[in-house]
Formats: sequence, C-alpha cells, structure tokens
Amino acid sequence: MAKKRPQTRATRPQLTDGEIPVVGAREPCPCGSGRRYKACHGRAAAHAVTELVHRPFEGLPGECDWVALRELVPAATVELPLKDGLPEDVPSVTLATVLPMAWPALRRDDGSVLLGLQNDTASGDISRDLADTLQRALTAPPGTPVQARRAPADGPRLQDLLDAEGTFEPVVHSGFEFWIPDTENATPEVTASLERANAAAIPTVKLAGVDAAYWCETPEKNHLRWVMPHPEEQLLDALARLHAAGRSSLGEGTRLVGSFRAHGLTVPVWDLPTGVGADDVEKPAAEFAERLAAALSSDAPLTAEERRARGGLTNRQVTLS
Repeated sequence: MAKKRPQTRATRPQLTDGEIPVVGAREPCPCGSGRRYKACHGRAAAHAVTELVHRPFEGLPGECDWVALRELVPAATVELPLKDGLPEDVPSVTLATVLPMAWPALRRDDGSVLLGLQNDTASGDISRDLADTLQRALTAPPGTPVQARRAPADGPRLQDLLDAEGTFEPVVHSGFEFWIPDTENATPEVTASLERANAAAIPTVKLAGVDAAYWCETPEKNHLRWVMPHPEEQLLDALARLHAAGRSSLGEGTRLVGSFRAHGLTVPVWDLPTGVGADDVEKPAAEFAERLAAALSSDAPLTAEERRARGGLTNRQVTLS
C-alpha cells in the first residue's frame, strides 16, 4: 500500500501586530494562527480599549484645569496650541466643555475646530480618544461635526499632539452662546440644544488668585471646588492637620465638607453661604493656599485628633472617574 503523501498547507505571509485588522470576535484571527480573533490578537485589542488610564491629562499644561473642565465646569473654552502648529486651513483649535447636540468635535464654516471635552469616550484613555477626534476634525470638511468612534489602540494621545510648552487658560462663560457665531443661520436643532444647555448651566466662576479653583452657585448654597495636583495621601494628611486645628475653612460660615477623586487628582469641596460670591473667597483661598503649603511640608505622624479628621474626610470622598 502506497504511503500517503504528507499534507502541506499553503503558507501565509506573516503580519506584524500593527498590520492585523480588527475583525469579529468569533472570526479566525487574520494573523493566520488558526485561533478565533478574541482568543488571539483580539485579547490585546480589547485590553487596550478597556484599560483605564488613571491620569489621562498628566503631562499636559494645566492638568488640574483639564480635570475641572471635564467634570465640574458647565461652559468654558480654551485655545489649544498644537505641537506642530496649525494647518494652513485651520485658523484655531478651541477646547469646549460641551458642544451642541453633544458632538465630539465640530469643524466650523471658517475652518476653525471646536473639540468637546465632556463627551462619553469609547476606551479607558480619554486622552487617546480626544486626540483621535481632534485629528479627524482637523481634516473634516468645513461646516461638519465629527462623529464618535473607537480610537485605534496605537493612536496618538493629546500629549503627542499639543504643545507641551503652551499655556492652558480657560475662559468660563455664563452660557453657551460661543457655540453659534451667527445666530440667524443656526439650525432649529442647534438653537434648541443651546436653550436646553443654558437652562441647565450652573453659574460658575474661576478664581483668579489660585490655580484650578472654581466657585459655583446652587439654589441652596454655594460651593468652592478646587482641583489640586498633590498626591492624594499627602494632601489628605495636610487637610486633616488643618481641619483638626480649625484652619480648614475659607471664612465665617464656610466649611470643608469632603472631596472628589477625578482622573487621578483630588478635589476638595467647601460649602459656602448663599451670600458668599466668588470675589468674597479670593483672599481667603489665597490665605488657605499658604496654610496648605505649610501643612504639606510636614512629615510628622498624625495625632489622634488629626487621624479622626482624616477619617471624616475620606468617608465623605466620592470618586467621579
């Protein structure tokens, strides 16, 4: 009986990880391994999409203000300088807290770009998602919004596109009129979106004397929310020292009530009486910053009273992201 001829398989060209396209999870992996995509290269792609970047704005100028505009401020804009300069047909790039119709970005009729910050993102890296949206907006036809999509896992991040030496100077607005340079030509949908956004906006003011501190007015009381860059444990120790010593307030009737965690940073929050406006807390906030700097420099163990104060602060801590 003749021997069976050994079976041979046609060889497939080897692909690098960067050349392997995304396919359905149950389809054969395009790399030729014979396994399903989800059990092969799809595993790394899924991990890249879902992995949470703890501090997505780290390394950008104004990291604390990025966090504030993402989580706390209703209406604000910032001019963004690009690392390689603006394309000839793009007169400006502006970051906005929110855009009409919740668009991720908009290329205006004059070629300028608006990039929305408070949109939902498809991955765990807000910086990469925003960078992908920005790149697409720079080449979008004038007069069109940019739709959401899943950013490539190996795509650039904001830190790769923005000028690291540039400034980040938010301008806080009382409403969203910056959306529409020409109100007479706005569509009914955009006009209705503007009216809804203005009705929901909480009056907010950025303090001038300290970094990333925002006063806001609510029906029952006012608040100061201050995004701080210090390591969380060190900051909580310092706040506890001041709180135990009765030096954590911003004046009569004000009270440090707790903090948020947001995008890797800590945001202490003070309750303020209704009559206390942004101007009224400028000087107390500057004086508090000096007290905080001194408390941050201490490495002495917390006293029993300071530990109790710290426990109270951490029990009232809320994670936003």
